[in-house]
Amino acid sequence: MSATRIEESAHRILNKIPARKRLYTALFYLAGIALGVIFGLMNSHSVNELMNFIATVFTRLFSFIAVPIIALALITTLAKLGKSREAGLIFRHTIFYTLLTTIVAAGIAALLYNLLDPANVPSEISGAVDSAASAQSTSYLDHFISIIPNNLLQPFVSGNVLSVLLIAAAIGLALASLPHSPTREAVENVFVGFQDILFRIIRAIIAILPIGIMGFTSKLITEMENGLLLTGLVTYFTVVISSNLLQMFVVLPLLMLIKGLNPLKVARGMLPALLVAFFSKSSAGTLPVTMASAEDNLKVNPKVSRFVLPICTTINMNGCAAFILITSIYLMQNAGVEISPLTFVAWIFIATLAAIGNAGVPMGCYFLTISLLSSMQIPVLLMGVILPVYAVIDMLETGVNVWSDATVANLVDHDLRDSLDDTPDPDPVADPDVRL
Repeated sequence: MSATRIEESAHRILNKIPARKRLYTALFYLAGIALGVIFGLMNSHSVNELMNFIATVFTRLFSFIAVPIIALALITTLAKLGKSREAGLIFRHTIFYTLLTTIVAAGIAALLYNLLDPANVPSEISGAVDSAASAQSTSYLDHFISIIPNNLLQPFVSGNVLSVLLIAAAIGLALASLPHSPTREAVENVFVGFQDILFRIIRAIIAILPIGIMGFTSKLITEMENGLLLTGLVTYFTVVISSNLLQMFVVLPLLMLIKGLNPLKVARGMLPALLVAFFSKSSAGTLPVTMASAEDNLKVNPKVSRFVLPICTTINMNGCAAFILITSIYLMQNAGVEISPLTFVAWIFIATLAAIGNAGVPMGCYFLTISLLSSMQIPVLLMGVILPVYAVIDMLETGVNVWSDATVANLVDHDLRDSLDDTPDPDPVADPDVRL
């Protein structure tokens, strides 16, 4: 496939959402914000109650969808791992670079947070009134102990995301280790089927999201009318955006330079995928173009691209790791939790582990962060304030995630170029046909 055909493929992916529909979607989002501003300025008690009700409903919907989508994304990805020598070699290199880039992304986020030090927002917005005691009632050792589940269902019922990740990883790896048989295939199909159902639910939630944005915006405007200052929130957004830009333009190119790759050449080859990622806000939806760009523009070995990229679409989430760390620390700080250097160190690893379980779908990182904080008894009302501008953050994060996927694929290909032949496996890890 030529570069021209790859660009045509990128346009086809984008055109799955017709231009008119994209315009209508943007208008609905703007209308939700505008109506939220109007209702907030009205400052009517009955209207405020309705807007608070809407905001609460959407917060609960986000929490509801997060845990199962995280578990199913990790199970279905790990279950597809191959057992050949080459697959094991590629997988080890992929995990190394994925962990390296994700930990660095979380570390940069922690450093920027310390440097810019966002101030708290008023407790009326953060929902942190009288919550400090409950948020600090358990130590980090207690949180780590709580990750180990004592039964299969309890983590799903309580929304303990890290426990869910542990269970999902165990199930996925166990499925991958089973010999191929009709039973294994049937079990895998059940998980894939549930994943398809949840993706449909996510699309439905996103379709009505302008209503939620209206509720959250109205609540924010009402509080601001009452004299609340949000300068700390501006600094928070600056930290999120800056950490992603540093990862995209400094860290990942530097890593390629260290390994002897030309980051400009890689960027040119992956440009169609990066454009699709930015506008679709779905690393999973970008996967066909990512694979085609890597193989045809950059001559990445198909055995590498068809193994690494589908896995990285689920587990290699640099942008998500930064968002999880910054947002979690910020909400904990607003809840009155003492933030120490040990807190940042712990959250670098927590954010890395949580990002690995994130689903490559629009707003997947947002859903995951809400669920993670809720499981730790941290108030999440502030997430509603973040929501109206999260679309921009989501676009940037998805671009960073796909750029990181491309970086990992090219690094693995560079490391193993003399160890693999160019014949693709007859049964690649994942079908590039995407459900979203």
